Amino acid sequence: MPMQFADAGPEALPIYLVDSDAPEVILGEMAQDLADWAAFNGFRGQLGRSLVLPSRAGALIGIGTANGRARTRFAVGAAIAKLPDALFQIVNPPPPGADLDEIAMGYLLSQYRFDRYRDQPKPKARLVAPEGIDTPRLSQIATSEALTRDLINTPAEDMGPDALEAAIADLAAQFGAQVASIIGDDLLAQNFPLIHTVGRAAARTPRLVEMTWGETGPKVTLVGKGVCFDTGGLNLKPGASMGLMKKDMGGAANVVGLARMIMASGLSCRLRVLIPAVENNVAGNSFRPGDIFTARNGLTVEINNTDAEGRLVLADALALASETPPDLLICMATLTGAARVAVGPDIAPFYTDDDSFADTVMQAAAQTADPVWRLPFHEPYEAMIEPGIADLDNAPSGGMAGSITAALFLRRFANVPRFAHFDVYGWQRSAAPGRPKGGVGQGIRALFHALPEILHP
Repeated sequence: MPMQFADAGPEALPIYLVDSDAPEVILGEMAQDLADWAAFNGFRGQLGRSLVLPSRAGALIGIGTANGRARTRFAVGAAIAKLPDALFQIVNPPPPGADLDEIAMGYLLSQYRFDRYRDQPKPKARLVAPEGIDTPRLSQIATSEALTRDLINTPAEDMGPDALEAAIADLAAQFGAQVASIIGDDLLAQNFPLIHTVGRAAARTPRLVEMTWGETGPKVTLVGKGVCFDTGGLNLKPGASMGLMKKDMGGAANVVGLARMIMASGLSCRLRVLIPAVENNVAGNSFRPGDIFTARNGLTVEINNTDAEGRLVLADALALASETPPDLLICMATLTGAARVAVGPDIAPFYTDDDSFADTVMQAAAQTADPVWRLPFHEPYEAMIEPGIADLDNAPSGGMAGSITAALFLRRFANVPRFAHFDVYGWQRSAAPGRPKGGVGQGIRALFHALPEILHP
C-alpha cells in the first residue's frame, strides 16, 4: 500500500514538538489551562511521548534530549501515528538537532501493516506533510520499503521462486522495465551451474530473474540473494534455526525495494537487477558435502557445508554481472550469522574496496537513520577460502571471520572496479518505532540517498 501524507485542510489540529532539554520554549507560551494540563500529565517533552490537548487544541509530541534521540530513531514519527483519528499538522520547527525528514519518515513507516492473512488495525492519525520536506520522494521511499517488508514477511508457501519472479514482474510493469528469466535445466544449458545445483532438489524450480530499466546514465547492477526457503540442505538446520528461513530471500527483497526507489525517482542510470531465486531443500538429488562444482566463471568450488548456499547462487549471478561490467555492482544478501555476531541485527555491515563509495554511504546512513558499517576485505583471510583440492571453499572450517570470508568468496566473482557487498539481516526481532516485528529494509535508504553523488560526482 502507498505510504503517504494527508492533504492539508482547515480542520488540521496543531502538533507542537517539545524538546525535553527546553520544554518551556513551547509549554511556557501556551494558555495556562493547557500548560496545567501538560503538568498534570507529567509531560515534559520525553522522547516519543504524546499528549492530546483538550478542546481539540492539538497535541504535544516529545522529541526528547539530544542524546536520547540518537538512541531511538523514528520515535517522534511513530508517536504522531498513534494519535487519535484526526488531521494533524506540525506547527513549530523542530529544535536544533531534530531532523524533520526523520520525523516524517518515521510517520510514514509507522503506517506499514502486513495484512495479507489477517486484518491489522492501521494508524488513524493523518499528518499533513511538514513544510520543507520532499514529500513525493519520502513517500516513494517508504512505499518501496513496504514492498521489501511484504516480500520478506510472506511465507515460503506463497513466496517461492516463481512468486518472487511474479512480484518482480509486477514491479517492472509499474515502471516500464523489462523482465526475463532462465528456469530449471536451462540454467545448466546457459552455464549457471551453482544456481541450478542449490535449487535442484526443490519442488519449485530454481531460476535467475533479470530486470532492466533505463536507457541513459551510468550502469548500476543490483544482485540479491533470493533463497526463498533454506532448510540447510543435507547439512540440515535444527528446527529453531529454520523458523525464520522465509527471510532468506531478504537480500533479494532489499534489492527489489532499492530498485523501486531508483525507478520511482527517475534516477539517471541504466539499472539491472539479478535475482537468483531458489529453495535449498532436501531430496535424493541434493548436492552433498565434499562435492566440487565449477562456477560460471570457471572457478571450482568445494562444498564443505550445504547450508552455505547463498554465496553459491550469488557467485553465478555476480559472474554474469561482471561479463558486461557496470559502473557500480552492489550485492545484498542475508548471508551469515557471523555478521549478526559482529554488529547485531540493527546494522548492515558492508564490504568494498572503494573508499569514496564507503564514505558516501556512511554519511548517507547517518542522514537517513539507516545504519550501516564498513567491514574489511581482509586480504590475509583469503587463504581460509582456498581448500587446496579446489579453487574455493564455500564454508571454511573453524568458525572465524565468517562474514569476511563470505565477502571474500563473493569478491572472487565480482570482476569489476566498483563492487560492494551488504550482509543484511532483513528482520526486526521485536517491534520498534516505525518497524514492527518482521521483515525490514536495511541499507537501501542509505544507498538510495548516496547513489546520486556516487554516480554523478
